[in-house]
Amino acid sequence: MEINLPTVLAEVTAAFERYERALVANDVAVLDELFWDSPHTLRYGATENLYGYREIQAFRAARPSAGLARTLGRTVITTYGRDFATANTEFHRAGSERTGRQSQTWARMPEGWRVVSAHVSWLS
Repeated sequence: MEINLPTVLAEVTAAFERYERALVANDVAVLDELFWDSPHTLRYGATENLYGYREIQAFRAARPSAGLARTLGRTVITTYGRDFATANTEFHRAGSERTGRQSQTWARMPEGWRVVSAHVSWLS
């Protein structure tokens, strides 16, 4: 298996960066687009566990849009072959001493790169 093929790494990095821009802007349409539309998709959030695309979509639609800005640090994106990748990052929000962590599993689907699993948590 080839790790971090340059073209694949560039594709996943672009998808990850697009996701991050949509997240801080609360662009729900793009966030919905970038998650795999499947009952197999899951997202463990800082305060919620969401099983399936429909639960994730409903969460995004209901979430407040204030206070989403953040600064990323130590982002690590790794691709495995041509169709699978992980993206992990730390993040900080202004006014908070806490460090957040986000992990995403990406898979190439016929419609493009999609998040198939995600996890967000805070360090104490």
